[in-house]
Amino acid sequence: MQQDIQVTIVGSSNVDITALMARLPGPGETVLADSYQLSPGGKGANQALAAQLAGAATEFIGAVGKDSHSEVALGQLDGAGVKLDRVARSSQPTGVAIIQVDSGAENSIAVVSGANSTVTDQAVKAAGAIDGILVLQGEIPASGIKAAMDAATDRIVLNLAPVIELDRDYLLKANPLVVNEHEAEAVLQQLNPHPARRIEGDYERLAAMLVDEGIASVVITLGANGCLVADKFPAENGGAQVRPLPAVKVKAVDTTGAGDAFTGALAARLANGEDLVQAAEFAGKFAALTVQAHGAQASYPRSLENL
Repeated sequence: MQQDIQVTIVGSSNVDITALMARLPGPGETVLADSYQLSPGGKGANQALAAQLAGAATEFIGAVGKDSHSEVALGQLDGAGVKLDRVARSSQPTGVAIIQVDSGAENSIAVVSGANSTVTDQAVKAAGAIDGILVLQGEIPASGIKAAMDAATDRIVLNLAPVIELDRDYLLKANPLVVNEHEAEAVLQQLNPHPARRIEGDYERLAAMLVDEGIASVVITLGANGCLVADKFPAENGGAQVRPLPAVKVKAVDTTGAGDAFTGALAARLANGEDLVQAAEFAGKFAALTVQAHGAQASYPRSLENL
């Protein structure tokens, strides 16, 4: 008998084609790669696998094509026990991400949405009820994101990556909003095109401003510099409180999918009753393990013994 679902991810599923090279090419330049890998990816699927591996019974709702790539895209989710009953089979091809990774673990990514573009409001409504904490990203149409939020019965983790336009009312449903520093600035621009104070690299102020705009809680990921967790002080104190959390120091080999690992693990720990700071601390440790090996899903830890 299947355990009750604790986390539901509505989002994207891709096949990653990853080329490993000494350095990333510049505009118009061709660089010979050392090797390439074909592996499952997509922000939604990555987060679903991470949530499941981090200890939450997880369901993934999305779409893949009727092609051979679909088996690669869903293989590791299936193997880990993620519920896949409501993954649609689209006439569009399975999404593909073309990734370049250099010797310093920096990457560049181009995404062909394919079947992910069919995860619209109609598709999400047809999927039915959403159980547990809902996790969303920016790799499906905005209408699908809004329909999923409308159907949510628990808290919503919104990882708006890439940043797409959402109505203010929907942005304010995030609890937390999980974004990197660049995405955070773009979301603030949507909420307030003319902020009273300029940011200029002050990410603690940026986090506080997002909370002051009405978002219940915010996590800004800062890569090797850890993350910031922001929410409201108790009502009598007013204003936002921002807490920096340091990163776990490791030698990075490939950062692909690390942000997704963080978001999925964060949702899993929230679902298991931890507060946001505790969940973010665990998610940082979980994500740190993933950057020490190549690939996205393949690098996610299959055991929590080292956490």
